[in-house]
Amino acid sequence: MTPSSQAPAPTTESTGTSTDNTGWLTRYTDAVMNTFGTPGRVLVRGRGAHVWDADGQEYIDLLAGIAVNCLGHAHPAIIRAVTDQLAELGHVSNFFTTPAQVGLAEELVRLTFPSRPAHDSRVFLANSGTEANEAAFKIARRHGGSRRPRVLALQDAFHGRTMGALALTHKAAYREPFEPLPGGVEFIPAGDIEALRAALGPDVAALVVEPIQGEAGVRELPAGYLEAARELTEAAGALLIIDEVQTGMGRTGAWMAHHLLAPGVVPDVVTLAKGLGGGIPIGAVVATGQAATLLAPGQHGTTFGGNPVACAAALAVIETIRSHALLDRVQQLGSAWSQELAAVDGVDQVRGRGLLLGVGLEGGLPPAAELAAALATCGFITNAPRPDTIRLAPPFILPDDDARAFTTTLSEVLARALSEKAGS
Repeated sequence: MTPSSQAPAPTTESTGTSTDNTGWLTRYTDAVMNTFGTPGRVLVRGRGAHVWDADGQEYIDLLAGIAVNCLGHAHPAIIRAVTDQLAELGHVSNFFTTPAQVGLAEELVRLTFPSRPAHDSRVFLANSGTEANEAAFKIARRHGGSRRPRVLALQDAFHGRTMGALALTHKAAYREPFEPLPGGVEFIPAGDIEALRAALGPDVAALVVEPIQGEAGVRELPAGYLEAARELTEAAGALLIIDEVQTGMGRTGAWMAHHLLAPGVVPDVVTLAKGLGGGIPIGAVVATGQAATLLAPGQHGTTFGGNPVACAAALAVIETIRSHALLDRVQQLGSAWSQELAAVDGVDQVRGRGLLLGVGLEGGLPPAAELAAALATCGFITNAPRPDTIRLAPPFILPDDDARAFTTTLSEVLARALSEKAGS
């Protein structure tokens, strides 16, 4: 690929040391904690669905910061909203509120619970998905108190890395180094209604679920599960908490994935982040009914949550999605692209909805992480949440030509891998 005419070649300010990829990565290793391993590249500029690294190489960004940059990079609406707000008021403590904070809370209530009276719901604003899930965990603890010490989560779930959210996350490699974690969490098989029925009881405070498990390889809960979960939790007096951090804010072609997968289901609590700010850090808990009243003054809080700059960015994201009919765009592109990807030799299946897709690979191919590295060399950013899955979560404004270019390149990369497999 050649850099698009819409974006200038990347530049970096000289600091007296090398500012190419190698130079920056050396400095990264010396300065940054090794919590994610060494990054593959150093990105210095973005425009739309494209980014550039420190060596000037251009990439089509099909990951969008893992489902974050829903409007792409350097979107004028976000730039304008953040700049205007920062010029007026950048931060206040939680002794005060701002028009942006109130306006965003009102929007999130309408978008999350469209069938409920607005006055029945409330919002807590945080800085990330893990913070939102931490707050939701505390709401669950407040529901029933010591009479309901158990919280149910699903196997293969990912809800974050802070201690409470980590307690809800299933993967042993994430959990075990930090045990003992907050107690009372039990994991049940994802999608198994009978297992849920058996686990629920009067001592359960909440069930926490993702409608599509992104870190599990983009795996959707089976049809009917969310409806059964709502019915069973209600009968047991437990809260239903839906983690829409990765799937919400239009990622599946609906404002919330559960609106699409189970239209009649009204959860007690929904958590949001990632695409909510379009690249500006923000998270939210949206609760309705009794769950909206469980946290009393002093029981939870955050210094930066509800920051007016972040709220202004989120409001700009919502307005842009709405005014540009991007929910329809996500559904149409996602549907067409899924069919094209499924026809590629070496692809076993394509999972997901809208523009959250898991490209499942046939057995015998190299690990998906190796294939994602090969795709990056060809100019496409993806990732591999599982050894057999390449995840795609691009900006909603991804051009059709970029999607087709990826399909062609994926076909070529898999054809080489299949050829090598046949010759071995």
